[in-house]
This record gives sequence, C-alpha cells and structure tokens, in this order.
Amino acid sequence: MQRSKIYLGAGFAILFSGMAHSAMAQSEIKIGEINSYSLLPAFTEPYRKGWQLAVEEINAAGGINGKKLVVISKDDGGKPADAQTAANELVSSENVAMLTGTFLSNIGLAVSDFANQKKVFFLAAEPLTDAITWAKGNRYTFRLRPSNYMQAAMLVEEAAKLPAKRWATIAPNYEYGQSAVAVFKKLMSEKRPDIQWVDEQWPPQGKIDAGPVVQAVAAANPEAILNVTFGADLVKLVREGNTRGLFRDRAVVSFLTGEPEYLDPLKDETPEGWIVTGYPWYSIKTPEHAAFLKAYQAKYNDYPRLGSIVGYETIKSAAAILAKANSSDPDKLIAAAEGLSVPSPFGEITFRKIDHQSTLGAFIGKTALKDGKGIMVGTSYRKGSDYLPSDAEIEKMRPKE
Repeated sequence: MQRSKIYLGAGFAILFSGMAHSAMAQSEIKIGEINSYSLLPAFTEPYRKGWQLAVEEINAAGGINGKKLVVISKDDGGKPADAQTAANELVSSENVAMLTGTFLSNIGLAVSDFANQKKVFFLAAEPLTDAITWAKGNRYTFRLRPSNYMQAAMLVEEAAKLPAKRWATIAPNYEYGQSAVAVFKKLMSEKRPDIQWVDEQWPPQGKIDAGPVVQAVAAANPEAILNVTFGADLVKLVREGNTRGLFRDRAVVSFLTGEPEYLDPLKDETPEGWIVTGYPWYSIKTPEHAAFLKAYQAKYNDYPRLGSIVGYETIKSAAAILAKANSSDPDKLIAAAEGLSVPSPFGEITFRKIDHQSTLGAFIGKTALKDGKGIMVGTSYRKGSDYLPSDAEIEKMRPKE
C-alpha cells in the first residue's frame, strides 16, 4: 500500500512536471536565427540590433497571439556546413517554429536545402542569389531582400542611359558575385545590344588582391565598370583604383555600395558619381521610416544600417506569418505566408505566392562626398514588385512542386 502511494505520488510529480513544461513551452514561440556574425560584423551587428528591436516591440505589444517571442541565434562562421549544423540543432534541440536569417548566398542555399529536406519553414533574410527563389526554390523557403535580378534591373535602368559601350566586371568568385554579374549582363545586353563585355575579374571573396585586379581592368580599357565587391574587398578596390586612376573618366555601376555599412569605411576615399543601390537613411521622409528611425536611435544611440532594416523586417515578417497561421505547423506557415502583406520601414511589402519572394525594394542613387564622408544623393525608392520577370518566366525557372 505504502509502495503504491509512493508510485502514485511519483506519477503525479512526473505528470505535473510534464504539464508545467508543456505550459511553459506553450507560453512562448521560438524562432531560430542563423547568421555570419563572426565573419561579417559590419553588416551582421546592425542586423542583430534590428531584429532585437523587433523582438522588443513585438513582445511589448503582447507577443504573437499572446505568446512571448524568443529568438535563438547561432553563428555560422561563414561556412555552409556549420550553418546546416546550426539549423539542425535549432530544429531538433530547441524545437523552433521556423528558421530565419543567413547572409552569404551559398549559406542561404545550404539552409534552404536543409529546410526542404527536413520540411522546416525558412525565411531567408539577406542572401541575394536568384537561385534561392527560382532555380533552387522550394515550398519551405521564402526570401525578404530584393534579389540580384531585382537590384540588377534597377541598376540597368540607369546604366543603360550611359553612353559607355565597353564594359568590364569585378565580382567576388562565389554564388552571389557570379549570379549578380550573370543577370546584370543579361539585362544590360537586352537593353543595349551595342555594348561589349571586354573583361571579367573574379577575386576570391574576402581575399582580393586589388593591385592585379585594377591593373587587369585598366589594361582592357573599358568605358564603364560593374562592381559587385563589398566590405573590406570594396575598400581595397577603391583605394587601389583611386591610386591608379582606374575610375577617372569611367562610369561605375555598383551593387550595395550605397549601404552605410560599406560606404562608411571608405570615408574621404569615397569615389563620386557611382550609380549604386543603398540605404540613404538620412533622406527618407516617410512616416514608416521615421517611426523606425526614432525607435532605433532611441534604443542604440546610433543610426541604422541596411542590415538594421533587414534584421528588423525579417523578425517582424516572421511574427506576422506566425500570428496569421496561429500554428507552428510548416504547411500552415506556408499557407499563411503566401500572398501575405506586411508593413515595413520602406512601406507595405508582400510575400508572393508564385516564388516566395518579397516585394521589398531598394534605393537607387549616386555616391557623393559630404564633410569627408560618403553619402547617396539623387536617391529614389524602387518598389520590388516593379522589377520582377513575368509569372510565365518564373514558372519556367522554378522547379515544380
């Protein structure tokens, strides 16, 4: 009898413990987040600040359907295999409702492949390769940032107006750089059949030897240059290009260079007149951006970078998807995300059903110097929805489910 009481008591204790654990689990929703924090701090630190601000705002407003939002973050170190390991840990050990994040295109593709195999919802934040929503797209993967195609189409709109006919390209030799050059050349040649591509330089990402690159481009004597390098590689390229006069009397069109995280390190070496995509936070006068800017500066006593916008909007979008689905079931999350419109600091965006690409746009302008610092001038916002191929073209590119 005594032994039965002991077993019964132990049984109730175990049951209560399980119920308490279950209740605790049900009182919060966990999102897994992966990024290259140690490899690319210039972008990922502002990105982290952005998503932390979003989490704070979401929870202050009552969470997701009354449940607290918790983000569990992991560093992939810039390695696709490490990103997949992190994704597996987040799903199997942390029981996250979805995966978000990634920066480099090859890492985004690796996590997208994991998500497809394991049937886990993945909202890619930053990777720009077109493959993530088209050639290697899958039903479990969505993407926030405007893709290489979208940004190339915006840049080509301006580049096609240049009189230059001889073009050279400089891009990092991995998925992002290869994808950006390929789509820019395709779109530019369609608009301007009279141009020639006279040289291509493919330095390794993060390890550019700028002297030989600049020398080789100069030897090809182009009238215009497409640049796709960013970060420390961009600084080295600009410094060497300025020293050797590469950019003198030559037009330059450049992906991402107008983003503060890449423009700021150039300081007074910033070349003027480059046509760029970027983020002129200091000249955006919309109510949505003003509210974001005020909240960001109040929390961090610093101005936002483009990474801040991406981190913020990634988690805001993830929360909207979870709230609409009211479930962590991947199929319900997909159904909720397809066609979902959400607010952003750049205005309302929609996650398209056909390819899971968001319609977030980008700012186009030119580089200039002001008070010894690089800025963007003559800027305008281009809506992402205006720079995408037809549905028929997308259906040809994207694998059938």
